[in-house]
Amino acid sequence: MKKIKLLSLAVANVLLAASAYAADFNLNVSSSLTVDDPMFKGLQQFKDSVEKNSGGKISVRLFPSSQLGSDEDVLEQARSGAGVAVLVDGGRLAPFVKEFGVLGAPYLTHGYTEMRKVVTSPLMDDWNQKLRAASGHQILSFNWYQGDRQLLTMKPVKVPADLAGVRMRTPGAPVWLETVRGLGATPTPMPWAEVYSALQMKAIDAAEAQAPATYGQRLFEVVKYITKTGHISLITGLVGSKVWFDKLPADLQKVVGDEALKAGDTASKATIDSIGNYEKLMREKGVQIVDIDTKPFIASTSVVYEKLGYTDLRKQVNAVLAK
Repeated sequence: MKKIKLLSLAVANVLLAASAYAADFNLNVSSSLTVDDPMFKGLQQFKDSVEKNSGGKISVRLFPSSQLGSDEDVLEQARSGAGVAVLVDGGRLAPFVKEFGVLGAPYLTHGYTEMRKVVTSPLMDDWNQKLRAASGHQILSFNWYQGDRQLLTMKPVKVPADLAGVRMRTPGAPVWLETVRGLGATPTPMPWAEVYSALQMKAIDAAEAQAPATYGQRLFEVVKYITKTGHISLITGLVGSKVWFDKLPADLQKVVGDEALKAGDTASKATIDSIGNYEKLMREKGVQIVDIDTKPFIASTSVVYEKLGYTDLRKQVNAVLAK
């Protein structure tokens, strides 16, 4: 039986390699998230639809759990023209085009509907073109909603003062660092994959994340409270290489763009539908999930826009939302 399984696996690998070799274009898609995350449902749809609707001319392979390296590493590969794409937030793109940073700013929008309106607007199209020119990245779509970010702590939190002196993990982008400071904590940048052990060993005191990622990383085992501040509506984009994309014929460019948008909507809906269940499961594991008055946090993080020079950008986003 074991030999049969090994033979089957070997055959599958040969067929996969042959399929990729037969394609005219190959795209490796990376994510730091696990296969259980709702985002992966969208990525699988993207793979299947692109391969089908391109008539097999494009082969897509998926790499969850940062198998291709950190998000920043994959972005660098894309800059060099490699056939790769990665799901990243706007903060990772802000070093190339400042405007993207505002997408991760605190309390910018209310949920997915508003955020989707922003990231499918002409304003976003302008930013995309700036990114192509500045860094050589190509956005395939930016409508991948991963949920609202909440506080993960060892003690109850009701107001920003409760986070004084608390070392809170955050991604390293300036908008995340300033947001965590605005929340009242001390930002501590580190890779997502290291958060569990860092909390377990008390190298950090807290983290902040959306429900699917919190559950997928089993952080409910090492924190006691999830406080629903909803400080960031986490929207991410599937970002690849301008060089790779520009090699595609126009009809295949359309396939990739159309299917990325559709898959982002699928992943976002799956995320929204999953959050209640994730919270239920985490409560059953003993985590206290607490709703609070967010007004003090909205007030304390408002300084982020001025600190990072996002005041005018926020006005531009508000103008899009007002239409």
